[in-house]
Amino acid sequence: MNLTEQQNRLLASAIGYEVKDKALLKQALTHRSASAKHYERLEFLGDSLLSVFIAEALFRQFPKAQEGDLSRMRATLVCGPMLAKIAVQFELGNFLNLGPGELKSGGYRRESILSDTVEALIGAIYLESGMDKCREVVMAWFAPMLATIKPGQNQKDPKTRLQELLQAKQMSVPSYEVVETTGKAHNQKFKVSCAHELLGEPTIGEGTSRRKAEQAAAEKALDILAKLENSKA
Repeated sequence: MNLTEQQNRLLASAIGYEVKDKALLKQALTHRSASAKHYERLEFLGDSLLSVFIAEALFRQFPKAQEGDLSRMRATLVCGPMLAKIAVQFELGNFLNLGPGELKSGGYRRESILSDTVEALIGAIYLESGMDKCREVVMAWFAPMLATIKPGQNQKDPKTRLQELLQAKQMSVPSYEVVETTGKAHNQKFKVSCAHELLGEPTIGEGTSRRKAEQAAAEKALDILAKLENSKA
């Protein structure tokens, strides 16, 4: 599926950059369910670039912050839920190339696919225009979040926050288990469950590393526990 001229203009306006190499753009928007030439290699590249861009921005923005605070702030910004929110703002779901199965199951709004596509676009922009332009575009995306983020306890990653929440209730820590691994060794996808007696059913997180998948599962667990607490209030 190729984007129409109108779609190209809409996407370029949304992300603040026009990918001129349409084959590269198509690849960045194509899920593995739709074609053998999909976004996963670009996603791998974009993930690495994004981590560097955000780390550098935080390093410069907070000259007195310790490594732990910098790491937590980076984890807050470079995570599946945050990238998926950016994708929703860009309405990326309207531009995705998905296979019939993913279309039927609502893949165009799945957090893991949306976040992966954002990283793939970063990889495509870098390959086409280089490091400086790519950094400029990506920093514009994250400018609102960088303007409000601050060092502190609220920047702890979801796994840490979930563990501390349960420990405060004098309960056992959650257990994480890899329930599915797909892809080749250099480009794997992980699906991890997070189980605890308070949750009922385990939550499932997906990511390009076990750590990312665990964080995604923990984030979902925190959402469920928050809703349970609110229902008791």
